[in-house]
Amino acid sequence: MTIEIDEDNLKKGLLGLVVALVEIIQDLLEKQALLRIENESLNDEEIERLGEALSDLHNALEVIKEDNGLESCVASVREGLDQVVDDVIDKFLNPTWWVEEVKKSELGEEEHSLPVLDSQYSH
Repeated sequence: MTIEIDEDNLKKGLLGLVVALVEIIQDLLEKQALLRIENESLNDEEIERLGEALSDLHNALEVIKEDNGLESCVASVREGLDQVVDDVIDKFLNPTWWVEEVKKSELGEEEHSLPVLDSQYSH
């Protein structure tokens, strides 16, 4: 049995994943920078350098996405990762629902209900 691999699609998918991960890291760096600015732990020169570095990173990522036609691929990866994170947060905030879902999957039930916060966690 021969496996056919579309090298262009593989390259695009892998590069899209890498760019999406770098964008996520960039978002985290920007949030951290804002916290440090609000806490006044950076001087004006450091704020300027940090702003320029983050702007350069943003511009470089945009060029990479445009040059390689990755806009929709990166958006798709980020959307998928956002869903995974949302699911993890839901399970963390509502462990009762999570246990019920595990039991259902063990029994082979395919029906998935929407999570409802357990009263002990909804304060």
